[in-house]
Amino acid sequence: MDFFGTIMAPFKWLVSIIMIGFHDGLSTIGLPAANGWTWTLSIIGLVLVIRAALIPVFVKQIKAQRGMQLLQPDLKKLQDKYKGKTDQLSRQAMAQEQMAMYKKHGTNPFSACLPMVIQMPFFFALFQVLSGITAARQTGIGIGAMSHEQVVQFDESSIFGAPLSASLLHGGGGDQVVVWILSIVMIVAMTASQFITQKQIMAKNMSEEAMASPFMRQQKMMLYILPLVFGVGGINFPIGVLIYWTTTNLWTMGQQFFVIRRMPTPGSPAAKALAERRAARGLPALPLLGGKKADAEAEAAAAAAILEQKGQRVQPQRKNRKKK
Repeated sequence: MDFFGTIMAPFKWLVSIIMIGFHDGLSTIGLPAANGWTWTLSIIGLVLVIRAALIPVFVKQIKAQRGMQLLQPDLKKLQDKYKGKTDQLSRQAMAQEQMAMYKKHGTNPFSACLPMVIQMPFFFALFQVLSGITAARQTGIGIGAMSHEQVVQFDESSIFGAPLSASLLHGGGGDQVVVWILSIVMIVAMTASQFITQKQIMAKNMSEEAMASPFMRQQKMMLYILPLVFGVGGINFPIGVLIYWTTTNLWTMGQQFFVIRRMPTPGSPAAKALAERRAARGLPALPLLGGKKADAEAEAAAAAAILEQKGQRVQPQRKNRKKK
């Protein structure tokens, strides 16, 4: 076993154990063990387990992202301070001041990638498990925690006539037309959901300072690059892997929609919309995750002013009376 294989072995075992757990549970309640939909639901179950485990990481990611956005004015001042200075000492001093600023506010530009970085070993492990199914069957061995019998069951399972271990580029048996159609549909769904997720963050959940920052230019590049990379790479993915990645992207899209609507970034259009909705119902402003109380109060006041301009009556806040 090579070095990469040694590193990935524990992840392959963990991924396959979770899949087998869901598969055995679904088989117990009456679903056919060798049916492709039973294995498909097992892969979806794997996504739910991994993404649920990543929720605490996701919360930290939100705080770090908002910290980065709130830092944009200070970062802009720092860049202006060292503008035009290209000598080694100036670059080093700027880097040190920047790192000190990140440390002080408990954030860094790499935190946004943390959930994806943590998830990638599981993704590669699933890719190795599913792409090695046919070879494992032919050699009479298991793969990961899957026994040889389960490997045979998986290799013979299909949905709509397309084997879960088949891919658009390499084939893998079954009805090739269905393999092509199903792969293309899921590649489109996978890339589209990723694009929509990133687009709604940029359109609704970034402050004006963040939109004008150099960090935003990188975000715009990633908006188009990442879906393109996964779209091109998708032709190599087995259908089972495409099911995994499409499901996790749909989870991310729904998760971001909830966060943008209920816990938006301070100063963003979504935060102003939330403050306006609460003001219209006579509710107090919420303290926004990663934001300051003053930001929430300012947004609530702005929302109230907008509602008054529209001719809507804002319910007065009820104050607690002191006991005599």
